[in-house]
Amino acid sequence: MLHPLVLKKSYLRRVEQYLRILILSLTRRKYLKLFTAISALGISPLSFGLLISNKNIEHVLRYMCWEGYNNPRVITPFEKQHNVQLDIELIVDSPTGFSSLISEKYNSFDVVSIDSPWARLMEENDLCHLLDFDEFKEEYGNLYTQFYDRFMSPISNGKISGIPTRWGWIGPTINTAYTNEKEFESYAPFFDRKYHGKIGIMDWGDWPIMPIALYAGIDPYKKLDSHELDEIRKVVRALFKNNPVFIRDLSLAQKALLDGSIKSMIGTGTYLSLSLRKAGFLQIKTVVPEPINGLKQSIIWVEKTVVMAKNNNIELSKKLLKHLVSTKAALDISLTDYACNLSTNRLVEDLYSEKQREIFQLDEVKRVWNKSVFHELSPSIGTLLALWQEELFMSDLL
Repeated sequence: MLHPLVLKKSYLRRVEQYLRILILSLTRRKYLKLFTAISALGISPLSFGLLISNKNIEHVLRYMCWEGYNNPRVITPFEKQHNVQLDIELIVDSPTGFSSLISEKYNSFDVVSIDSPWARLMEENDLCHLLDFDEFKEEYGNLYTQFYDRFMSPISNGKISGIPTRWGWIGPTINTAYTNEKEFESYAPFFDRKYHGKIGIMDWGDWPIMPIALYAGIDPYKKLDSHELDEIRKVVRALFKNNPVFIRDLSLAQKALLDGSIKSMIGTGTYLSLSLRKAGFLQIKTVVPEPINGLKQSIIWVEKTVVMAKNNNIELSKKLLKHLVSTKAALDISLTDYACNLSTNRLVEDLYSEKQREIFQLDEVKRVWNKSVFHELSPSIGTLLALWQEELFMSDLL
């Protein structure tokens, strides 16, 4: 288990981070009330970066993103340079985030950083402001070849919908102090009675579903017929019979892996493991599973940042996008404490120390490229999500 002092420091850092985000969204009246309340508790508001007044702020940008992009090291320089405050809402899972974007909340955001399949769906629903490729040609030139080739193609007339910003891979995530890495080069142990009640499922929308479909021998990124859906359903049902533990909170999943109460996690990958490795727990790893009958089992996920179409701050939003993909900001995003992940900017890799390279498992990245499929928009995603929920409801896990 984590030492109590480590837990306390981690907790306090998280409280500080979320207070910063909360403060950015306050009106001046509510801001002053919170300032007074924090002071009454004997806590210095300055320790949370509070300002006595925010009356000089010229603009507010509304930003939806995964954790990590909201880090003060990333957002504060941009806010100071452009005299703006970022009103941030964190994504819990991409399907939920997308649902809010197509609802009345659509008009509430200027910039969004979300998983690339859902960014693609936003594009198809005309939610994205199309950008001039030439304006972001340098930023695209800094991408790894794999991302440049996949995302650079303009939609039409030299336009693009956004830029990929962060990546990692989904595979069995283990603690090598309790689990044999070689054994988890397959998803087979998730169905083994030896691990009954000792497997965790990260309840993050489509993330746990796609690896299960691949393990069933079916490519979930194409239109699925009834036979293929039935096969996936059988495998999902078998997984649920092994009494997995559903976890939605990242910190709880990390704790369960650290103390050995969970032997492996499915549906999270490097999003869970790398931040623990950065904290010194190098025994936590995301394994790259071996292909089965030629079908790759590892999944590369990519987050993409887009500017929203209904936006009164287009130019400022484009500046935020350029800032987020700049080498300095990209480095800071990749090294955040709670969502430590790889950058799509190839120049960032040159800035890592040897220790940081070990944290990011960079010696395995070539293997990741060769043995992974890209997480993308599935034509059957709605059916798969419904199938998953139906089997969960019919199981004894709720």
